[in-house]
Amino acid sequence: MIKQLIVVCIFLISYSAIAQRGTASPYSFYGLGSLKFKGTVENRSMGGMSVYLDSIHINLKNPAAYVGKNIEDYPFDNESRPVKFAVAGTFSETNLKSNSGEAETGTAIFDYLAVSIPVGKFGFGFGLLPYTSVGYKLDDINNDGDLINRFRGEGGLNRVFAGFGYQISKKLSLGVDFNYNFGNIENYTIAVAYTPDGQVVQYQTREENKSNLSGATFNFGMAYRTALSDKLELMTTATFSPQSNLSSENARAFSTIAINLITNAEIEITRLEADLEAQGLENTDLTLPYRLSFGAGIGESKKWFVGAEYTLQNTSEFSNPLYSNEITNYENASELSIGGFFIPRYNAFSGYFKRVVYRAGFNYANTGLVIKGESINEFGISFGLGLPIGNRNLFSNANLGFEIGQRGTTNQNLIQENFINFNLSLSLNSRWFRQKKYN
Repeated sequence: MIKQLIVVCIFLISYSAIAQRGTASPYSFYGLGSLKFKGTVENRSMGGMSVYLDSIHINLKNPAAYVGKNIEDYPFDNESRPVKFAVAGTFSETNLKSNSGEAETGTAIFDYLAVSIPVGKFGFGFGLLPYTSVGYKLDDINNDGDLINRFRGEGGLNRVFAGFGYQISKKLSLGVDFNYNFGNIENYTIAVAYTPDGQVVQYQTREENKSNLSGATFNFGMAYRTALSDKLELMTTATFSPQSNLSSENARAFSTIAINLITNAEIEITRLEADLEAQGLENTDLTLPYRLSFGAGIGESKKWFVGAEYTLQNTSEFSNPLYSNEITNYENASELSIGGFFIPRYNAFSGYFKRVVYRAGFNYANTGLVIKGESINEFGISFGLGLPIGNRNLFSNANLGFEIGQRGTTNQNLIQENFINFNLSLSLNSRWFRQKKYN
């Protein structure tokens, strides 16, 4: 049964990775797209809270977590902590609501692939994940119901990372991640023209902007834990990503096209490449604002935990010289996440569901995006299960997460997204280096 479950999980996540549409959010039109990386499934099932650190789950938000906990905290046959492997995918269903109507859309996306290796007081981690995603199709319709502009975009940023943590003492750990970001974003705008009698003209004009992005970022982390009593322990964490730049190689073209407004097929008639070099836009830099988070929580080891985390980012510093508009600006972003977990009895010999991890949480965020004077906010609640699989002594899990939430508003003729996300991951632990006990 366990092997069958693992096969099913890998198949579903692989299908998500092959056939993925990263997002269908109209708000991915702005900036670098919608943020896809929100932590592991375990974090997201607790409202995004990533304060809790242990030796059997990867924590991708805080590099200090690569160290995990001390060896005495888990009964690993008196051996070192295991190597951790994690892979995940997300399936989303979204209802798009505006003052003029509603629409339904769905996406499937690969979330992350990561490995963490503890070695003594050190811990190392590396992996791959999609960081942002662009995927939108928007129609600008006037008060008479006529299509004025059509917008379309796709692409996003991916991230490969490598990092390490170091356990300074039994209470304090520090870590750093090196991230290399890469990807491309394509934006298309069609200005629809009409004849004096209101008929769509035969040919339309399309503007096409393409950017190839790359650049390095860093993420520093700290984790501190201490005993409050014989049972209770306190954990505090902090992470900081300094401001950095992405290099953008840009291209722009104007085309005359014939468009079928029913099938949306576009036939290019003529094409003119813009001279971005003369405008100083062929190579530009995009500023990634700094990001700071800190959190704290209390709990009983291997039993329960409750924590909160606050994140802020100076997104007011973000700008894109190539692709901007008059109705959009940015303000500083912030997010509050509160959540926790409960395990009835982690080492129960009978009663499978006694060993299941039950998670829940909620979050509220100001995304930093302001459109027509309206701040775009997001909130959600989440639930999850950590289902034990495999060798009892290694505490591997299949993690299921469920999120329901809302993003945006219908004010100023904007769009409100009501979304449901189903998250699935495997958190597997293994012995790569095992000391022989007998010759």
